[in-house]
Amino acid sequence: AEYMGVDFFLMSSSFDSLLCLSPLDGRYVSQTDELRPYFSEFALIKYRILVEVRWLASLAANSGISEVPSISSDALEFLENIVKNFSLDNARAVKLIEKTTNHDVKAVEYFLKDAVKGHPELQNIKEFIHFSCTSEDINNLSYALMFKDARDQVLLPLMSELIDTLTNLAKETANQPMLSRTHGQSASPTTMGKEVANFVYRLARQREQLKAVSMLGKVNGAVGNYNAHMIAYPDLNWNVIGQTFVNSLGLTHNPYTTQIEPHDCIAEFFDALCRFNTILLDLDRDFWGYVSLGYFRTKTVAGEVGSSTMPHKVNPIDFENSEGNLGVANALLTHFAQKLPVSRWQRDLTDSTVLRNVGVAIGHTTLAYRSALKGIRKLQIDSSKINDDLDNAWEVLAEPVQTVMRRYGHENPYEKLKAITRGNKITRETMREFIVSLDLPADVKQQLLNLTPASYIGNAVDMVNRIDDSVKNLSIQ
Repeated sequence: AEYMGVDFFLMSSSFDSLLCLSPLDGRYVSQTDELRPYFSEFALIKYRILVEVRWLASLAANSGISEVPSISSDALEFLENIVKNFSLDNARAVKLIEKTTNHDVKAVEYFLKDAVKGHPELQNIKEFIHFSCTSEDINNLSYALMFKDARDQVLLPLMSELIDTLTNLAKETANQPMLSRTHGQSASPTTMGKEVANFVYRLARQREQLKAVSMLGKVNGAVGNYNAHMIAYPDLNWNVIGQTFVNSLGLTHNPYTTQIEPHDCIAEFFDALCRFNTILLDLDRDFWGYVSLGYFRTKTVAGEVGSSTMPHKVNPIDFENSEGNLGVANALLTHFAQKLPVSRWQRDLTDSTVLRNVGVAIGHTTLAYRSALKGIRKLQIDSSKINDDLDNAWEVLAEPVQTVMRRYGHENPYEKLKAITRGNKITRETMREFIVSLDLPADVKQQLLNLTPASYIGNAVDMVNRIDDSVKNLSIQ
């Protein structure tokens, strides 16, 4: 994946993947490459460069700061090109500076000061790079942009691809009746399409909730009060200036912070992502189960091996891979959501090392999504197996029969059906004999006699037919 001139795949393949500590950079490197523009060390440095450059430009645009005169379009273009053309060599230069400063954000400031040397306008205002900022003013905005961009460019498209793929599967299997299982035992029938549609709706709802999370930001200094700003320029409305700047980045302003933006919005982001992941994990286990029952067969791929000793095996490994990665992702996401909003007094540094690991959680998340997609696309429904199971479960008609008996005033209908069905093998003939013996209107009795496990599916088909509208309504609620 090339992002702003950097070939991240080339970068990731320049060292031997067998030496990587994380499988995300080793075994799965080609599947997580798209996240590097957002969560790599290079990406963090580049986002910091962007924020610093935009802050300097905003100060120059403020007529109340006479020491930073309005800069020309050429100077603005020069600044933007620092961001646009930021390269791996530039990032290495920042890291080299950091070896001396032992401070990553200060290294970015020094890099930028060096970058504007010799420019006729910008060299004169280089001391306003990082003006009145604490490191967290730069960091919180950088991370907020990283999350926002990764969500919009990677996570949401992948979520939508999953939801669309499942929607198609739901429609393809909308009319396939299926024996339900509650507590692992036979229960009132449904359709395969309706069960898939359940997941479509659940996942779509969480996608909308993730989409709705506002990423907050602040630029209010060392303890959140604009102390340095106001001592330098007491007549300016720094709260308005700060809000305008944060909004200009596409973020939501948080006026009440300590030294750090308190990360509540990041916790909201991770909680929403975690819920989506939990639902997908539920799907992985259900689909694994349907494959185990024989309701789905898995397409074979030439050359693939299912077992090192059993040649016949075709295992549901994609759902298992997805489930495993979702477990790792959610363990990290849950920790992040609980840890990041907690900071001692006006700040401590525990959030810094935690934030550097967010790409790991999102990497395992996207890996899980791709595995689930791969598994879903291999599925082939086995209607004969599903229909055979239904035809051997006439006991599930005990529910409709006792319900109709209630309507027509029969005494103890539940108990009568329980007596003949619970723990007993029920056939078509057994159920037919019982229905014939009932004192019911002729048309009602005939309706029950015509009923089969395959036809007792309620409004399941209609629910699948309405899934597109139901999902669309989620986005406008």
